[in-house]
Amino acid sequence: MSRAKVLLLIPPLTQLNTPYPSTAYLTGFLHSQGVACEQADLGIEMVLRLFSRAGLARVFNLARKQNGCLPDEAHWMLEREDHYLDIIEIVIAFLQGHRPDAATMLLRPGVLPQGPRFAGKTRWSRSISEEDRPKRWGTMLIEDLADFVQATVSPHFALSRYAEHIARSASSFDSLLSALAQPPTLTDELLLDVLDAHLHRVHPTLVGLSVPFPGNLYGAFRMAQAIKQQHPNIAVALGGGYANTELRRVNNPRVFDYVDFITLDDGERPLLSLVEHLEGRRPRALLCRTFYRERDRVVYANDPAAANFTMEQVGCPTYRGLDLTRYLTILDSTNPMHRLWSEGHWNKLTVAHGCYWKQCTFCDVGLDYIGRYEMTPTDRLIEQIVQLIEETGCRRFHFVDEAAPPAALKSLALGLLERKIAIAWWGNIRFEEAFTPDLCRLLAASGCIAVTAGLEAASDRLLKKMKKGITVDQTALVADAFRKAGILVHAYLMYGCPSETIQETIDSHERVRQLFAAGLIQSAFWHRFTATAHSPVGLAPSAHGLRILGPSFQGFAENDLLHKDKVAATPDWLGEGLRRSMLNYLEGRGLTLDVRKWFDHAVSRPRVSKTWVGSVINRRTTPDDPAMERRTVWLGDIPTYRTPNGRSHVRLSGMAKETTIALPQGQARWLVALLEQSHIEQKRHSDYPHIREAAESFPGNRKSFSQFLRGPVWKKARAAGLLLV
Repeated sequence: MSRAKVLLLIPPLTQLNTPYPSTAYLTGFLHSQGVACEQADLGIEMVLRLFSRAGLARVFNLARKQNGCLPDEAHWMLEREDHYLDIIEIVIAFLQGHRPDAATMLLRPGVLPQGPRFAGKTRWSRSISEEDRPKRWGTMLIEDLADFVQATVSPHFALSRYAEHIARSASSFDSLLSALAQPPTLTDELLLDVLDAHLHRVHPTLVGLSVPFPGNLYGAFRMAQAIKQQHPNIAVALGGGYANTELRRVNNPRVFDYVDFITLDDGERPLLSLVEHLEGRRPRALLCRTFYRERDRVVYANDPAAANFTMEQVGCPTYRGLDLTRYLTILDSTNPMHRLWSEGHWNKLTVAHGCYWKQCTFCDVGLDYIGRYEMTPTDRLIEQIVQLIEETGCRRFHFVDEAAPPAALKSLALGLLERKIAIAWWGNIRFEEAFTPDLCRLLAASGCIAVTAGLEAASDRLLKKMKKGITVDQTALVADAFRKAGILVHAYLMYGCPSETIQETIDSHERVRQLFAAGLIQSAFWHRFTATAHSPVGLAPSAHGLRILGPSFQGFAENDLLHKDKVAATPDWLGEGLRRSMLNYLEGRGLTLDVRKWFDHAVSRPRVSKTWVGSVINRRTTPDDPAMERRTVWLGDIPTYRTPNGRSHVRLSGMAKETTIALPQGQARWLVALLEQSHIEQKRHSDYPHIREAAESFPGNRKSFSQFLRGPVWKKARAAGLLLV
């Protein structure tokens, strides 16, 4: 048999500012195995065809044919068709960064047609800088057009998802079958046009469809349908986050009229097994974590000898084939944390596979993507960083972990600093006490600009019940450590947890308000609790006080479960109040307002002290102790000292302004030696000194060393960049 050729595709839609990383990971892996593989993001390609002069002309033409049943806003936009056609390609080029010269023009009166999204926005908020204003207006124009497309020609279309509602009610395959039986919409046609171009360019033997979210499922099956109709000899495999969580029990044979294979969990081993099968080197029965149809029934194959590849073995992600200059900045919020999700490209890497905690009752702790924990060796991770910088020219990195371990981030930070690799990076963590102020300073020095983390319910009772392993006070202290290091914090929040009362939600809301008001978090989002099929709650609902109402599994997808809480209720108006308050908090508004004012129904006063967060922060005491399990790291330059009159003067050039410290000659020699031994160097031949070792070499006894640690000289050195980590 001839060698297989793989084409990996991202169906619409995920992000518009940067590719979803799944195909980049898998393409890099297959290249490392000598497999011919190409990749494409059909979401961005479809959007760019739509938001072009030719694409919009087709939209307006189709909309005009249904002129009698359109909303007033659509009629308004139809009347300005020529205006939209004349400006759309300039706006797209500006949002891609190709036309910075258009910024001033886009703000001139009359240049942009100001549709429904512009209503009431006649004055600029102080939070929107001069530089951001044309980005915001360009985004609003794109949002207006997206609304128009959805209202007139493609009801499935939205900027970050595609027919998501179909996938969210897909316990049966019937809803998706019904949608696929309809004639393709205009956006479907644009999608299939770009698909056809890639098929004729690559001539693949295997097409892999990566479906990370429900909003990618319809697009994937619409693509698979076209492949089977026009290229029946091409094998089609579907995988990704949606399959890993939702399709673990798929048993409807009709699914395999569209795809030949569905793979579960990490895609490296299943994809390589499929390549070996298509090349005649592996029987179908020995595929890895793969569903297929045989004699009109669904079969699951999992070769027990096919082990997962380690983090050392998976290769390096590659963006070859994805034109990063085509992506758009969509500025829907000026919140500095939110912008990380929508502005500019981020190279994606993983510090550790899975979650080292894996106990939360709401999480899929039994599934591979959470339950199998493995750190990427630091040297390997830094090799990947260097490789991606060389490939993309981009020094911005997003570590896409479930929860990056503090120890691994410490090792990464030291490695970056020692090798003098300058990057900006952010990632997901847990609010662990291990993130001390010193560790946060070290992470910031290595380029960390932001972290995201789950606070979930800001209630100690609920956190204990869900086995989160943190407390609300601990969260405030960790967030404060990041704040003082200049690192942004986003908190994932949850309401409607099992047994959660309305009063507890109001109390959580007050704590979140205080965290925002104190600057400890810059961004957050409230999610309504959902019991999922693979979580401890979903697997044993009665143990958590829930009764599952459905949906009954009907052969296709299974994840989100409807439930009734036996002891508490979560009315819809509660979520609306939380959403309304958060929209304001993100823009720095309403932070002194009584939290009860956000709700349309009367609620009780919060039981949380108005000074809760301040008292927690003020209680923090972190005295340095010779018995601490810490090592010293010096972030400044090599110190110098002189002894003019018997008393030495040590000059420290560190993270803060240059500092000169006067102290006895023996202590000066000791301090300079300690800082030299603790200095970040490119090639270290020994570990960083332990604080115990520093105590043993100090010119004095243990008591005098303890006194020295509490004195002004040590405090100045610490402020200048001497860390204990």
